[in-house]
Amino acid sequence: MRILSGIRPTGRVHIGHYVGVFENWLKLQDEGNDTFYFVADWHALTTHYEDTSEIKEFTKDLVKVLMAVGLDKSTLFVQSAVKEHAELMLIFSMITPLSWLERVPTYKEMRQQITNRDLSNAGFLMYPVLQAADILIYKADGVPVGEDQVYHIELTREIARRFNYIFKKEVFPEPKELLSKVPKLLGTDGRKMSKSYGNTIPLITTESELSKMVLPMVTDPARKRRTDPGNPENCPVWDYHKAFGTADNPEETRWVFEGCTQAKIGCVDCKKLLLKHMVEKLNPIWDKYNSIADEDVEKTINDGNEKARKIAQKTMEEVKDAVKIMF
Repeated sequence: MRILSGIRPTGRVHIGHYVGVFENWLKLQDEGNDTFYFVADWHALTTHYEDTSEIKEFTKDLVKVLMAVGLDKSTLFVQSAVKEHAELMLIFSMITPLSWLERVPTYKEMRQQITNRDLSNAGFLMYPVLQAADILIYKADGVPVGEDQVYHIELTREIARRFNYIFKKEVFPEPKELLSKVPKLLGTDGRKMSKSYGNTIPLITTESELSKMVLPMVTDPARKRRTDPGNPENCPVWDYHKAFGTADNPEETRWVFEGCTQAKIGCVDCKKLLLKHMVEKLNPIWDKYNSIADEDVEKTINDGNEKARKIAQKTMEEVKDAVKIMF
């Protein structure tokens, strides 16, 4: 099965990306699928066009991180290096009704929630069309996404069906969304993890820096004092325990629950156990990241771009034949 997904290079990768995205990508890769993962730098322009100074640096660093977490068996590439994405988006834009785009839930939500950026550009409205081109240019069978992106995949299927119907040729398959249940990690202050809140934990850091971010984390509000009992299910830290292995160990789970609900342990004791598990899991990633040379990143990008480009060019030949465009 061919799998495709992407991530925007709008900042440094954080723990939420690893738990919510990369671990699922690894699972799909290791199951023997034909996995394609790309850096969506054109998508970054939809919200960050006013300052593009760091996009290139973030793009290279993102590929390096993907290599470090173990995704080097997948095809890793950069969206803007494969011009066929834009070519197919242009053709799709001719057949996609404007009303389809205006009803996209995330379009309305982001317009309301992101008030510090100008989102009145046509590119932001066309985001789902470019996303459809990203997926369909590789004829992907499955797309790992979060629940907020399910509508985008349905729209991609609608665009594929409309293209095949209008041009009377079955060029595109209908991809399926691949949802996975993962722990949702809040930021260090208990709010949604977001760079704009300054509450993220970088994936690439050091044990010392990680400790400085984890130990002061917000916990169950019921535990104002060490002697106050709490409930791990009401504590953001317990979701981190689920993500990093404590919840898989019955003895440690019992220690956390009894210690918290009966006020036998303090929140710092609980976080120190979490920190131990996080370091065990992240250390190999840090070591590999630090061992990857710049030329290795460049080679991975160039090789991935070339492989992706060949597939995209072949698909565009079919598209042009269907649309009856010569060049």
